[in-house]
Parts: sequence; structure tokens; C-alpha cells
Amino acid sequence: MAPSSHRNLLDAAMLGRLSRLTLHARMPMFGTMSGLHRSATRGSSVEFAEYRKYAAGDDIRHLDWRVVARTDRYYMKEFEADTNLRAWLLLDASGSMAFRGAHGSRFEYAQRLAASLAWLLSQQGDAVGLTVAGSHGVRELPPRRSPAHLKLILDALASTRPGGDTALVDTVHRLAERARHRAMVVVISDCFEDVPSLLDGFQHMRFQHHDLSVFHLLDPLELSFSFDRPMRFDDLEGDGAIVTDPAVIAADYRAAFASYLRALEHGSREFRVDYRRVSLDSDLETVLAAFLLSRGRKGGGAR
Repeated sequence: MAPSSHRNLLDAAMLGRLSRLTLHARMPMFGTMSGLHRSATRGSSVEFAEYRKYAAGDDIRHLDWRVVARTDRYYMKEFEADTNLRAWLLLDASGSMAFRGAHGSRFEYAQRLAASLAWLLSQQGDAVGLTVAGSHGVRELPPRRSPAHLKLILDALASTRPGGDTALVDTVHRLAERARHRAMVVVISDCFEDVPSLLDGFQHMRFQHHDLSVFHLLDPLELSFSFDRPMRFDDLEGDGAIVTDPAVIAADYRAAFASYLRALEHGSREFRVDYRRVSLDSDLETVLAAFLLSRGRKGGGAR
């Protein structure tokens, strides 16, 4: 059951249904315990990986006697070992995440998404960590496996308030180096950054062999820009504001926004990022189920 002290973040009924699914890494991981995920090292599970030459001291039970009989050479069968996963949730807590439209607050959606992923990963025995980048700098809880650590993550999520300039790009680069072992990294953000700079961070993550997923949270109004009267637009990460007739700028806005989305999606595909654009009117369970289902035993790709 979801902890009662975090009812605003965790939906127990939803998590009960989603817990029938499993979140797998898309690539081999390093770990210290037997678990659900393919290891970057070899073990003795049932999935064949490759042959290697026999070395003194090897367990002869794994010799391939058919190869011995055919070639008179000694080769060992190696298998994929299962391992536990280190997962980092990177939550953008900049001022623009505070945007609230007809479908609620972007940051509250992000909090519930992060909390649900933390709970699901914890329940399947994986180590979960949290990085929050916002106006008060970067707050970090390294990955651990324990109910007490999950509570710390949920407490951190519940107590965080968005504000200030974005630090997403710097935080992505920092985490790429900070996560010393291969890890699953899930970024939850509105991605309102210079696209080349953000993609450079994504490339850094992939260069470090991390399995990177991005949930790009957008309000339907940001996608449609369907305003029908003069509006005041406030800069949520600064002090600026403009008052304008949306009809005057709508065409230019939509063209620029479409170009921004194309560049972000194209770059994510290029660097094998599991990119997921999420509209805030989307049902959270549906979003999570699609993510989990795409992460079947053979892994999933960007959407």
C-alpha cells in the first residue's frame, strides 16, 4: 500500500494496478544483487550471451561439449546475469514548472509522476535516488534500497516548491558524471532550455552509458496557443511580463514552438533517449502504463 502520509502524491489503487508491470532497463547494468535487469557482467542465468575460451579453474559444467567434440577446443558458455538497477529521478523545480492551467499545476503532475516511479522501482527491489534542481540549488538523495529511503524521497518531493531560473542543463551534466555506475536516469521537466545545450547534456548522459528517459511536460495551451483575447504573459523564471493580443503573435509562436519540438525530438532519437511528450491533461496511469509496457524484457525505445 502507498504510505498514508503521501496520499497527495501516491494513488494506492493506481499503483496496485501498475505493480503488475515491471520497469526494465534498456541496456545492461552493474549491480551487487540478483535482480530483474541484465548485467554488464556475465553470470549464470538461463539467457545465453556468448562463448569464451576455457581458462584454468573454470567450472567445466559450462563447457560446450558439442564444440569440444566438433573442434577439439574448449569453449565456455556465458550467460547474462540479472542484477539490480540504480535509478535516478531528476526533477526540474524551476519557476516555469509552477505553471498552472485548466488541468492543474505542471509541478504537481511532475511530483506525482516522480513519486509513482520511485514507489514502483522501490517495490521491485531497485535502488532509487532523487535530484531536484531549482531556486535553492540542487538537492540530491543518492540511490538506496529501503522503505526508509523511499520515505525520504517522498518527503523531499512533497516539500519542494518550484521557483527561480532553470538549472536543468548543468544538473544533467553533473548527474552524468555523478552517477558512477550505469544507471537509469529519468528526467521530468518542461524542457524550456536552449535545445542544443539540452541535447549536449543528453549526449553526455549517453556517452556515460546511462539509460536516459525524458518526460516532457506541456500544458495543452502551450501546444495550441488558443487564446481568444488580450493576455498578460508573465515570465515565471524572472520579473518580465508582456501584454499582447495573442492573435497577433499566434502564427509566429506556433511555428517557433513546432520547430523547438522537432529539434528536441530529433536530437532525442539521435542520442537514443526515451523521449515522451506528456500533455498535462493526460491520465497519469495511462502515461505510466505506456512507459512500463515499452520497457518489457527486451527494452523499449523512444516514443
